[in-house]
Amino acid sequence: MNILCKLLLVLGLFISASTPIFAVETPAKRIVALSPHSVEMLYAIGAGESIVATTDHADFPEAALAIPRIGGYYGIQIERVLELEPDLVVVWGSGNKAEDIERIKELGFRVFDSNPQTLEAVADELESLGELTGHQVQAAKVAADYREKLKQLRIDNAAKSEVSVFYQLWSTPLMTVAKNSWIQQIIAVCHGDNVFVDAASDYPQVSLETVVLKQPEVILQSQDEGNIVGVNWSKWAEIPAVKNGHIYQLNADLLHRAAPRALLGVEELCEALDKSR
Repeated sequence: MNILCKLLLVLGLFISASTPIFAVETPAKRIVALSPHSVEMLYAIGAGESIVATTDHADFPEAALAIPRIGGYYGIQIERVLELEPDLVVVWGSGNKAEDIERIKELGFRVFDSNPQTLEAVADELESLGELTGHQVQAAKVAADYREKLKQLRIDNAAKSEVSVFYQLWSTPLMTVAKNSWIQQIIAVCHGDNVFVDAASDYPQVSLETVVLKQPEVILQSQDEGNIVGVNWSKWAEIPAVKNGHIYQLNADLLHRAAPRALLGVEELCEALDKSR
């Protein structure tokens, strides 16, 4: 399909998106990766140099900083996708706008939705991206190493005593994480007891008074300045975590991105809990 036809598609004047545009078995060589975590995955399997565009905040590895940006949480520049003519667009189902993903599909681009919901799924997606890009061998090795390290982390922490944890996702409003969240999976690996694990939503808003009632032994904060300074925990000395000085700041990129580096975030969180044991 030429550029003119693609532009007509954008304008809604040409409808034939049901017809395949290219042979899907061809390894992708021009990739638009629409999330920071998919950029990390592609570099991890040796396909980073094939990325022709990405979104804001894709900053690892350092080479990723040179990739052109074509959008962010506010939306994707579909015109730029057309101009770049990628043979694979890696979308993010829970991070990109649904209408942008749908339009990219309508345009006939090959699309892979990188949206891992579990720690184990990271390895599965590494292998899938390896198949799509022709980097199967390196992807298989990275995935195997990831699985083995995750398994060992579970073993190393399984017998440790539980520690009650409040994870401060954000300060204003005060937000935390619950049972189906990504962070909760990491807390579980480290044998932590999330004091809000049974909240009604995955990312609930809570009050300071409720945190006091929960009496967490450890308070963990994502390492964003606005988050850290947003709550003066010293005013709440009756909380065990405050009284005993067990308030720790953790690297948000390691904890919040579903990429191979997530295991570094697991290690960091486990080490924080170990300090209170």
